[in-house]
Amino acid sequence: MTAPAVPQRLAAPEPGWTDSVDVVVIGSGVAGLSAALKARELGSVLVVTKDVVASGSTQWAQGGIAAALDPEDSPEEHLRDTLVAGAGLSDPEAVRVLVTEGPDAVRDLIELGARFDTLADGEISLGREGGHHRNRIAHAGGDATGAEIERALVAAVKRAKDIRLIEHALVLDLLTAEDGAVAGVTLHVMGEGQLDGVGAIRTRAVILASGGLGQLYAATTNPSVSTGDGMALALRAGAKVRDLEFVQFHPTVLWLGKSAKGQQPLVSEAVRGEGAFLVDHNGKRFMQGQHELADLAPRDIVAKAIMRQMIATGKDHVYLDARHFGDEKWRVRFPTILASCRSHGIDPVRELIPVAPACHYSSGGVWTDLDGQTSVPGLYACGEVACTGVHGANRLASNSLLEGLVFARRIAAHLDGGLPEQREPAVDVRTPGLVDADVVPELQRAMTVGAGVIRSAAGLSEAGATIGKLIEQPADEPGTPGWEATNLVTVASALLAAATAREESRGAHWREDHPDRDDLHWSGNLDLTLPALADRAVPQATFVPHVSEENHRHG
Repeated sequence: MTAPAVPQRLAAPEPGWTDSVDVVVIGSGVAGLSAALKARELGSVLVVTKDVVASGSTQWAQGGIAAALDPEDSPEEHLRDTLVAGAGLSDPEAVRVLVTEGPDAVRDLIELGARFDTLADGEISLGREGGHHRNRIAHAGGDATGAEIERALVAAVKRAKDIRLIEHALVLDLLTAEDGAVAGVTLHVMGEGQLDGVGAIRTRAVILASGGLGQLYAATTNPSVSTGDGMALALRAGAKVRDLEFVQFHPTVLWLGKSAKGQQPLVSEAVRGEGAFLVDHNGKRFMQGQHELADLAPRDIVAKAIMRQMIATGKDHVYLDARHFGDEKWRVRFPTILASCRSHGIDPVRELIPVAPACHYSSGGVWTDLDGQTSVPGLYACGEVACTGVHGANRLASNSLLEGLVFARRIAAHLDGGLPEQREPAVDVRTPGLVDADVVPELQRAMTVGAGVIRSAAGLSEAGATIGKLIEQPADEPGTPGWEATNLVTVASALLAAATAREESRGAHWREDHPDRDDLHWSGNLDLTLPALADRAVPQATFVPHVSEENHRHG
């Protein structure tokens, strides 16, 4: 299958206003706000976010944040669990950075005012989730960890008078110099605040922290703003994107019926960490014998087991049984999930919870080195939009918030060595394009069927053919819906190129026509790029065999 060709830049009005700042941070989740708070010591900082500052994926994180905080735990054990979950494709040095710097990053959060749940003696209460062999998950408000972390970070940013914030704004494309280095960004402010319409921000460095791609799929745990904007922007700017085929489907998302679309309620892995277990429609447990950790196996193992069970029984969901928790445990430990279930007519204290896998997290993204630098000079990335090498083929539960914190700190530390010089934007000769927003539901259906949990050459090819036709439907006029749709088809095209190329099953990538892991031929990463100066560009996938850490550092 040849991946569908996509526009080289977004069609948009010429900027009607300009501004300048030392560092632009795109995104306001844990990664973006952490980066902004650290970068403010180096120069002027502007945070740009698509909705209100607290609207991204961070606030929805239920399970917690993983770090070796227990005296009986160690970074080495956390490293081992992460490498196992990554199915041979995690970068060991990147993981070592994560697990050794992680505890201090969590302590930084506490210093900022984040309040984690504690035991009677005041020590942080640590739970366990899938793939972890130790209790190392710090949580807040029972199952409201992301919301508490976001609260603390938003409060700190609003206290920082030297951080500017533009809400309700979509960053469109990078402005680059003649040599391809960052010179600024174009963005559209959607009628909120003092600025309006399309403008340009001149800047010395851009930090991408724009989140994931969940809206590629019909059912996802991601919010509506997760339309792959940062990954699409980076591709159009010539950046390298890595491991995009590894999309993690969370195994236990509340099943709301066949017609449910968009963001779905998550039933955290921490529920299984506290002793809940999966059963089929006959009440039979099916995870025993699948993995040594049974119901607490890594997410790809559990998601695949659920899909196999659904296929074998002809059902469209399975059940999670946590009735033995009792009312008090549900109210204290999982108040958010309890309220969510009851709002949809399910009482988990007395009833089984219907669950099915849904798109949850992109393990791949814009390639970075260990300092968060991408392959475009002056462009940095952290959080879900980035591929630091930590997650490999499958993210270990609760490593995502930690990764955002750790690599945001590393970006600021690298920039502390000297911000890049301000560059002059070159004339952009790329052909602009824009896709009709009406294509999004059909795109989501095609990606769910052809590039979801179960994949094959035939399914991927069919999805590619559908998306190729959708790209031919142009938008009548520029605007946020068309820009988001164009970003979605761009990321979908790149994902399909990677998923088609990788002819094996590994981690979160399951090819039913290539059901085995193949270390002989596929022990390495797939890098995706858009070739320059074509009217329509086709994402190109290049296989990079695993060699050494030096290769990772220098790309």
